[in-house]
Amino acid sequence: MRWHTADFDALSWHDVRVHGFRIVEKDQGTAELVLDIDFILEWLPFEGGGYRFRIAQAILQFHDVFGLRFMLDYVACSAGMTAFSIDRIEREVIGEAAHGQFYRWRIGVNWPEGFLEFEAPGFSQWLVGEIVEQDGQTLDPKQRL
Repeated sequence: MRWHTADFDALSWHDVRVHGFRIVEKDQGTAELVLDIDFILEWLPFEGGGYRFRIAQAILQFHDVFGLRFMLDYVACSAGMTAFSIDRIEREVIGEAAHGQFYRWRIGVNWPEGFLEFEAPGFSQWLVGEIVEQDGQTLDPKQRL
């Protein structure tokens, strides 16, 4: 499965865990921002309350990124070092690029406190692991590549 910027409104990253991020330098001061995530494909409610999840390891890559601001505060909540959890991803149109619109992106983090903000024309996302159905929202390290 593969998604792109045009799919943004159909996707949700709420409670998706980020296990790693990488900045890959490009030309003229831009970079690829690569996030290694446990992507929740589906929340499956069951009778009596609660959910199971269809989840898979994925790569979320933003293209031609610049103006990155990044803050995570594990100290304020006395948190141990774990993967951080996305609250939501928002975007705002800020102009036109050669191949379409250009956006200011904000990735809100709900655990611990934090955010990522940057400008980029778009993203790609693809699965790199098997889809599993489970009770938790995070893959076990043995399930990750």
